[in-house]
Amino acid sequence: MNILNKIKNNWIKKFSYPLIISGPCSAENKKQVIDISNKLNKSYVEVFRCGIWKPRTNPGMFEGVGEDGLKWMLEAKKKNNILLATEIANKDQIKLALKYKIDILWIGARSTCNPFTIQEISDNLKDYKNIVLVKNPLNFDINLWIGALERLVKNNILNIGIIHRGFSIYKSFKYRNIPCWLDVLKFKKKYPNIPIICDPSHISGDSKKIYEISKKAINFGYDGLMIETHNNPKKALSDSQQQITPEKLTEILNKILLKKKIKKKYLIKLDIYRSNINEIDENILHLLKNRFITSKKIGKIKNKYKINIIQKKIMKKIKENYKYICKKLNLDDFLIQRIFDEIHKKSIEIQIKK
Repeated sequence: MNILNKIKNNWIKKFSYPLIISGPCSAENKKQVIDISNKLNKSYVEVFRCGIWKPRTNPGMFEGVGEDGLKWMLEAKKKNNILLATEIANKDQIKLALKYKIDILWIGARSTCNPFTIQEISDNLKDYKNIVLVKNPLNFDINLWIGALERLVKNNILNIGIIHRGFSIYKSFKYRNIPCWLDVLKFKKKYPNIPIICDPSHISGDSKKIYEISKKAINFGYDGLMIETHNNPKKALSDSQQQITPEKLTEILNKILLKKKIKKKYLIKLDIYRSNINEIDENILHLLKNRFITSKKIGKIKNKYKINIIQKKIMKKIKENYKYICKKLNLDDFLIQRIFDEIHKKSIEIQIKK
């Protein structure tokens, strides 16, 4: 049996269902932290989250307030009798988070990608009794996610869970990070004792879509939600587009939880598969766009050097390759050939245009 299936992991039962974690993407100043924590509806929100250290792609961007933010969080905890959560990525951050009695630690998506980072975190949290949540890696690699959890368990860190924040598979018009619901729910089925929290803020990247993602997660049986809230989202120093006000959060949760209709299991399954098809279709369209862009570049070279647009020998090899791939994938090669005939016709049109 996998070591993840051996742990009891009953910590989630101590919370209401669903567990709601909320607060700003980043702690910015004391007034902001206290104000948001005061406004959160405590009948729903049991954990107040704040980003203290922000891993940014480019230097010079706002990278968090550091230790001062932990002091503000501690004050918010005393005022509102609420648990605290923050992201950690190295031993120094762990030391400070423990110093200020942060109740729940989470490991970010960038850290999950790096086994060396996960091992450092695990070694410095050895025998840790509080809760550690692990966000999915940036790219779609479930084994990295599982490996991160296993490294924690091997150091006797047993109160663990995962945060689903979506994957950077391709650029999406609908989402900031693609949910890949079906695959994540397979993980949930394989490890039913690992609580799973959905992060609609990072999946959507758009405050207008928080409700839609949150509702799906609850319908799909997730254990909780982590939603970013800000007292003035438009002026937030990080991720302003995906944060909502505490008042809006209450409105969304009321709508989902107080008026929740119990769907039949087969309808939930249909929703999951339909969502998966939509994600796959969008991926196909993005790939098709990139293919036509490449065709245009090929056309420019052919036109410049007076090369025939149609290359019969190359086309023959391409078709043979399609047949080979279809056989390997058990696909209808006649259907695939018809699809690619249309794609080739369009590619030729694009290459002919100067």
